[in-house]
Amino acid sequence: MAKRTAEVKRETKETDIQLKLNLDGSGNTRIKTGIGLLDHMLELFAFHGLFDLEIELKRGDLEVDIHHTNEDIGIVLGQAFKKALGDKRGIKRFGFASVPMEGILARVTLDISGRGFYNGGPLWFHEKEEYSKIDFDHFWESFTKQSGINLIIEDIKIPEPRPDIHTILEPIFKALGLALRQAVEIDPRRKDVPSTKGIID
Repeated sequence: MAKRTAEVKRETKETDIQLKLNLDGSGNTRIKTGIGLLDHMLELFAFHGLFDLEIELKRGDLEVDIHHTNEDIGIVLGQAFKKALGDKRGIKRFGFASVPMEGILARVTLDISGRGFYNGGPLWFHEKEEYSKIDFDHFWESFTKQSGINLIIEDIKIPEPRPDIHTILEPIFKALGLALRQAVEIDPRRKDVPSTKGIID
């Protein structure tokens, strides 16, 4: 089987980002986005997805805020998945994972359909957190548009008193990694593209 890898570089007036991805890796990471919490969450995502992932922010405008950097990392990650998947021949296409952590439950369902769509569910945490729900949604919206993946995150059960943002995000990113790992895996019985159309754009 051909290597399913991708290298993507994105340079704008606000950011300069380089990314390397191996879908069939071991979960090795080297991630430096300039956003500490996002670094850690993407490490969890790659570890449980068994993706080798390198991301380096060479330049950003973090002195303003995290908006452009967060968005552009989502863009390049989505582009890398689309590129690494190629014609998508033989993949399982669909993925589902449900991950608990303490009193929290995160559930992720996705389809590598070629039609990017994101539904991140209700407001799970306070907007004044260091990484807000708006930041989270913006990241995955950018990812799904570029990757052509239909991603739905639902049934986020959070106990009261509400835990910190780290504890809320961790099971979500783990579930995302597990669901994508399942979807990109090769099904030995599937010899063609998993679509009755014969193509996934």
